[in-house]
Amino acid sequence: MSGKNPFYDPSKTHHTPDGFTNAEPHDRLEGDLKRWRKERKELRLPAPPAKGYEHFVSQWWQAADFSGSDDRLWFLGHACLLLRVAGRYILMDPALSHRASPFSFYGPERKTPVAVTVEELPPIDVVLLSHNHYDHLDSATVRKLLRRFPEVQFMVPLGIKRWLERRGARYIEELDWWDEQQFGELKFSAVPARHWSMRTLWDRNRSLWCGWVVSHPGLRFFFSGDSGYSNQFEIIGQRLGPFDLAAIPVGAYAPRWFMRAQHMDPQQAVAVFTELCCKKAVPIHWGVFELADESLDQPLIELAEAISQSESPEMEFKPLKIGASISKD
Repeated sequence: MSGKNPFYDPSKTHHTPDGFTNAEPHDRLEGDLKRWRKERKELRLPAPPAKGYEHFVSQWWQAADFSGSDDRLWFLGHACLLLRVAGRYILMDPALSHRASPFSFYGPERKTPVAVTVEELPPIDVVLLSHNHYDHLDSATVRKLLRRFPEVQFMVPLGIKRWLERRGARYIEELDWWDEQQFGELKFSAVPARHWSMRTLWDRNRSLWCGWVVSHPGLRFFFSGDSGYSNQFEIIGQRLGPFDLAAIPVGAYAPRWFMRAQHMDPQQAVAVFTELCCKKAVPIHWGVFELADESLDQPLIELAEAISQSESPEMEFKPLKIGASISKD
């Protein structure tokens, strides 16, 4: 997208004439990115998992199994999820390529195998996209999905429709924060997140970012997408909760001084679990790509500590193996 923001609404504080912004003030300083990259290189970060990558994969990966018919959520790695509700399949942030990058030879590479290929997926009814970063929106995966499921319905935040149309998508609903769209018995609500967007050097924050709420008479589900900590989570819980199931990010938070504006840490994720009014939640945004300075297993260690030290150490906020699933009951 180029030029002025075609969606601009001056009554909405997250709209700007040239794109979009967060509800919270921007706290990045000029030179922070250069400083982080310098420190990362000097400290040789991230370190491998405690017992190495091979052991990590053996402990935290399995092939996905989509048998059965109950309402169920699969964690397919990083932020890719599959939700089955009332026989419908909803795929979220599908990024199933080897790298999270515009290049096949450069950029963050997958450290754990894919739990499923596009060819192995059950029939997909709806694809939810949270924003346009390469670890959440992958062109090769989208093209494969469209070849196999040409009638699939996309639900996306403002500014992503044209990108999908150029890749052959025909059924696309573009939503702003708090917009809702009905799909049979399912209702999809785009909700605020604290993040940003960019795929090229010329389109920073020209498209919106969001989380999603999926509502059905038998299930209420929250998908965070990618987000730093925000008071918007409490508002989402008040307006659209409580949630039977939720997916809350816990990774890509180190160093906190640099990442906090865009990614929450495990301690903040525990607070969000309570603010959203969750019954069960699955931690996401870990275990696949090394996007920050923590090792692949560190988010799970810190999450367990944060839960044990919280006011609700019995909360059902537990990691799934990549490829594993959980029911609402």
